[in-house]
Amino acid sequence: MFKEISAKEIKDNIIKAISDEWMLISAGDKNGYNMMTASWGFMGEMWGSDSVIAMIRPQRYTMEFIDKSDYFTLSFYGDNRDIHKICGSKSGRDVDKTALTGLTPIFSDNTVYFDEARLVLICKKQYVGKLSEKSFTDTAPIDKWYPDKDYHNMIIGKIHKVLIK
Repeated sequence: MFKEISAKEIKDNIIKAISDEWMLISAGDKNGYNMMTASWGFMGEMWGSDSVIAMIRPQRYTMEFIDKSDYFTLSFYGDNRDIHKICGSKSGRDVDKTALTGLTPIFSDNTVYFDEARLVLICKKQYVGKLSEKSFTDTAPIDKWYPDKDYHNMIIGKIHKVLIK
């Protein structure tokens, strides 16, 4: 059972949770949704609100749902890497990730998240912008992470609700 808390009450080290535990970025509703594994992102204060930044490459199926949705979620699953093996390597265009992972979708607050999560951030989309090669002041990330020039979209979301188990 989830309990609602404020973003400031999150006890996790968010840098560690994102980089080591990883997360699912999800968007959509009962009529269609997708989720993907991510290990890059931020959380902090933006425009006077508790906010997150999620990074999604333009070709990812989840980006289509982000584009047409006002809300998205970031969710964390502890050390359950099986979820991330599927959601990080398979496309929802080709497979039913919900069936393959055994996740139980919950449709609430104009978006989707999953009952198996230990922590869920429900976010209202506020900004979507593509990283630009000309804006890099250090080209090392370009050489390492963008050989195909498929720069991430940066999605800024105001944290609408935080749910923990």
